[in-house]
Amino acid sequence: MKSVKKFKPITHVIFDLDGVLLDTEGIYKSVIANIAKRFGKVYTPDITAKVIGTPERESSRIAVTEMQLPMSVDDFQKEFNKSSHDQFGNLPLIPGAEKLINHLKYIRIPMAVATSSHRESYELKAGPHRELFKAFSHVVCGGDDPEVRHGKPRPDIFLVCASRFYDKPKPEKCLVFEDSPNGVKAAVAAKMQTVMIPDELVPQELRKEATVVVKCLDQTPLEAFGLPPVE
Repeated sequence: MKSVKKFKPITHVIFDLDGVLLDTEGIYKSVIANIAKRFGKVYTPDITAKVIGTPERESSRIAVTEMQLPMSVDDFQKEFNKSSHDQFGNLPLIPGAEKLINHLKYIRIPMAVATSSHRESYELKAGPHRELFKAFSHVVCGGDDPEVRHGKPRPDIFLVCASRFYDKPKPEKCLVFEDSPNGVKAAVAAKMQTVMIPDELVPQELRKEATVVVKCLDQTPLEAFGLPPVE
């Protein structure tokens, strides 16, 4: 755990979805690696770090460009979506997610989700956990939300998400949970504090912008942000 900024009290929480609440990153890696393998290419950790946290269209563009795949971005995205969506039926929660959400709900902290996914993808992934996800005030899907003009690492999605809370908190009052360097950069650009739960492939230098880095969601030092700790 490493802090790079002074902790400040927060009043609202925003969660990323993939790799933070739902264990989807393994599926994404496998699907992209299989497409790459078909063309004799390798989906390396460096490329993975660039892809994680970006909107679906941008992820496809990065994969095609970085690996020089002999296919269009449109064709890659269609194949990626079909292969990944087929596996979205019963995604497990990330360890600690349910405990943290229930704790924040108990202490009445408003929560929302800001995901780069399209709404259709979100509904497929979140479906099995619909009851738990009722704790969220709202969900912003950057893939097709007209107010989110730029994807991560730009701050749009988090600023839009904050603006949709009923009491419209200032950005600095929001705490963002992210797993990707692009997501952390977006939150920092939005002037929000961040808790990072990084993929093991994310190098140390790409974790430095996070306010704090933890291995598990329920290990978040909430008391540092002015909230009761997770019991």
